[in-house]
Amino acid sequence: MVRRGRSAATGFWRDFQAFALRGNVVDLAVAVIIGGAFGKIVNSFVEDLLMSGLINPLLAQTGADWRELKLGGFLVGKFLGATVDFVIVALAIFVLVRSLQSLRRQEEEAPAPPPDPQERLIAAIEELTATLQRPQP
Repeated sequence: MVRRGRSAATGFWRDFQAFALRGNVVDLAVAVIIGGAFGKIVNSFVEDLLMSGLINPLLAQTGADWRELKLGGFLVGKFLGATVDFVIVALAIFVLVRSLQSLRRQEEEAPAPPPDPQERLIAAIEELTATLQRPQP
């Protein structure tokens, strides 16, 4: 009974290792970590640069923070602020993804360099030698 427990534990451990170390899982983990770090950069860009430096001064009402605007007990300003933040973040990510896709397309469209004439000649000689060494029917 102890052996059955050990073999089940080692089988479970092997299955877990196969799952955890699979390429897709590791890639996903790296993407989540980098995405979190990138999210902090984008949020700082939106909150610290765009909102505080450009948008808040334009939308301020008589010296009051526009994000504190209330209509009938609803925090309309807070909702509008979150909406503006989302649009700016989505636009920043769209521009980044589009730029990366453009770079990737340029790499794919680049023609392959022509093969070296010396390598082509060696390959042709090897193919000819193999053909001559085959038994004739």
